[in-house]
Amino acid sequence: MSIEQTGRSRRRDLTVRIGILVWLTVVWVALWGDLSTANVLGGLAVAALIMVALPLPRVPVSGRLNPFPLPELIVASAYYALESSLQVAWFAIRPAPTPVSGVLRVYSATRSDLVLALWTDLLNLIPGTMVLEIDRRRCVVYVHVLDVGSDAAVDNFFRITRRLERLLIETFERPTGWPYSRPPSPPEVTS
Repeated sequence: MSIEQTGRSRRRDLTVRIGILVWLTVVWVALWGDLSTANVLGGLAVAALIMVALPLPRVPVSGRLNPFPLPELIVASAYYALESSLQVAWFAIRPAPTPVSGVLRVYSATRSDLVLALWTDLLNLIPGTMVLEIDRRRCVVYVHVLDVGSDAAVDNFFRITRRLERLLIETFERPTGWPYSRPPSPPEVTS
């Protein structure tokens, strides 16, 4: 490792540590519900104590942030969460039987653990879906979906997952990074 890479690595570590310190302080102040000098100083002290007593393991993050697809990612995520919330609310009040739910297998096209974690987090934030299992070795994610009663509903779910994954890859992975593991396979309902 060259001196320049070592310097960049140290600056990145320092930036991450400062970010964690600030974030923990913001959480502390939010929990107390009062923005005051005492709460901010107390939050900094507690955050520093947490960082020393309970250090997070170093996670190798390779990639970069591409800011151009980020606004589309944010808007798409918010839109899908809102659309799904309205759909779940409609299922709750409509005078019809409950929808058919099931577990769908989704193949991931990413090699980045960061993108995979963000993708599964986004899927969990969408009401009516829950990631049940991640098979990292085979790049498979099993997701419980509230409505799999029609081919259109299943196709819509896969369209949403592919779009979110594509936006995450465009935002966070290197363009010359990992090759895609395999082409997306056809949707499969497992129950």
